[in-house]
Amino acid sequence: MQILAVWTMCCLSCIIDAEIFTSIGQMTDLIFTERELVQSLKEYIKAEESKLAAVKRWADKLEVLTHASTSDPESFLAHPVNAYKLMKRLNTEWSELESLVLHDPSDGFISNISVHRQYFPDQEDEKGAAKALMRLQDTYNLDSESFSKGKLPGQGQYSGVRYSAFLTVDDCFDMGKTAYNENDYYHSVLWMQQALKQMDAGEEAKAYKAEILDYLSYSVYQMGDLPRAIELTRRLVSIDPSHQRAGGNLRYFERLLSKELREMDLNKQEPTEEKPIQLGTYERPRDYLPEREIYEALCRGEGLKMTPQRRSRLFCRYQDRNRNPRLLLKPMKEEDEWDSPHIVRYLEALSDEEIEKIKQLAKPKLARATVRDPKTGVLTTAQYRVSKSAWLEDDDDLIITRVNQRIEDVTGLSVDTAELLQVANYGVGGQYEPHFDFSRKDEPDAFKSLGTGNRVATYLNYMSDVEAGGATVFPDFGAAIWPKKGTAVFWYNLFRSGEGDYRTRHAACPVLVGSKWVSNKWIHERGQEFRRPCGLTEVD
Repeated sequence: MQILAVWTMCCLSCIIDAEIFTSIGQMTDLIFTERELVQSLKEYIKAEESKLAAVKRWADKLEVLTHASTSDPESFLAHPVNAYKLMKRLNTEWSELESLVLHDPSDGFISNISVHRQYFPDQEDEKGAAKALMRLQDTYNLDSESFSKGKLPGQGQYSGVRYSAFLTVDDCFDMGKTAYNENDYYHSVLWMQQALKQMDAGEEAKAYKAEILDYLSYSVYQMGDLPRAIELTRRLVSIDPSHQRAGGNLRYFERLLSKELREMDLNKQEPTEEKPIQLGTYERPRDYLPEREIYEALCRGEGLKMTPQRRSRLFCRYQDRNRNPRLLLKPMKEEDEWDSPHIVRYLEALSDEEIEKIKQLAKPKLARATVRDPKTGVLTTAQYRVSKSAWLEDDDDLIITRVNQRIEDVTGLSVDTAELLQVANYGVGGQYEPHFDFSRKDEPDAFKSLGTGNRVATYLNYMSDVEAGGATVFPDFGAAIWPKKGTAVFWYNLFRSGEGDYRTRHAACPVLVGSKWVSNKWIHERGQEFRRPCGLTEVD
């Protein structure tokens, strides 16, 4: 057990920071921690059972003895051996039994769990994971029942899920409370409704039906559905007439509804039948992202603008980049993914051995991925980017040097002024909402500290297959590129004039099922003067 504890602590030393949910790669360490805790718990149970068995043997033996001794105490003690053994038992053996009963076999288990508790997810992790499920629900049009029953669809070329999982009434109730506490009444309604549905079907739970109805009725009211809020509150009052808020809420809702009816010149509300609330019952509130619907549709594989005419302009080729010596014997396999802007995919860009080594190097360095503040240029975390990343340099391993050289060879661009290789691992619902890789005119200082100009191009290695979700999408022109392990995609962010190509605004779709690993190389302008000469027109 000590060896196991030391091994687990070493594995977990890289995740002492919070936000564990943002990286599947780091969450896997918790799986082994939980396995060790289960083993420790079973050892504790075994010790308790052994202790109880010993106590039971004592009790059984003494029950027989006392039955005989109490039937005729004087005759029993007339035998000197019985008298001696009585003294011995009460002076010594009962003390030993007392020590056995007082011994607490839980000490080892408590000590073990205390060691690991510092590495456990915290409340923010649980909340982050819950919000991630809601994000997946929105992006992939999944109702709460699909999640509750573990029915997650395949995506792209994959189908099905290897491991099923289910949500209980209490799980759904906690999901609803998380949304409610964030004033997200839309999702609160969906999850409280699911909790109520499963409870009505007979599933047992720690939560009370009155609690669920209380949250649900108020959330429905916040969504502007007074008739349904009234029906749910009436049901709450019928279950718990003494509920602290239900009576007052009911009267308030009824007054509001009467006022609305008067304003509409209606004398009476038509009787409403309480129907289950479904995914489309209420409109999802708008948020800060203007292309939200287009972006999410592309993530689902909908709205793609790959026409037969456009497809006819896509080709594949062997790329040796003007007979580069390192590509002559083994040119890179290159496929067109999109014609304009031109996006290509390189096949066999990384070997399995290289991928595993890069992941091994990155894992201890993983930290919550950041974005560059457009006003200050300072790196900061953001809710629209949920992943963990690490930066690797040539000195870390020869493999990094080799990968960087390969990027230079195949793109024909210098990587001397490029950023370090960034490795990213996406966690529960991991995503990066639509963004530009290059800095715009309203953020001229974004890369000023680097002194290498703007990001002229992006080279993206896919280091894992993703079972469902996780596509790279371009909302402006309706493209979706699915992850394929060992391949890489490449595109220019700037025209030859140095102006930004705003069509390249792209996003990493939330990972529905699987673990997504990628590595990015952002190539900058400096050093490309002769490799990619300036154009004569703004959009050349």
